[in-house]
Amino acid sequence: MSDFLRRFARQFAALDKDHLQHLDALYTDDVHYTDPLHEVQGLGQLHDYFAELYAGVSELRVDFHGFDQIAEGEGYLRWVMSYRHPRLADGQLIRVDGCSHLLWRDKVYRHRDYFDAGALLYEHLPALGRAIAWLKRRMG
Repeated sequence: MSDFLRRFARQFAALDKDHLQHLDALYTDDVHYTDPLHEVQGLGQLHDYFAELYAGVSELRVDFHGFDQIAEGEGYLRWVMSYRHPRLADGQLIRVDGCSHLLWRDKVYRHRDYFDAGALLYEHLPALGRAIAWLKRRMG
């Protein structure tokens, strides 16, 4: 198991709205970050993106359970994100499985998250959530 991945996961899991300055220790200035909902380039944009994420939630936690280095400076982290948002799912805890593909030298310069955007967000919006649930029943 990669010491880098283990250390990154521990530091990332410690992030919250009051400690986003720690992103500087994890990512390069020119980091390229992508997830199913956003794509940002550079540490400044990443700070702004995470500040928006944390501002909207009342609770957010990432629990890492898989650390797979596949080459020098490349690996995957598997995780479960748990969060509460006052306007989603009546404020109940939402859990989403995902993984992150990371490229690094001394810090991460490429971070791509993979997760079900519906399970994270869309299924918990009042009107859209009902439509997605109906569609899943029809397809299942």
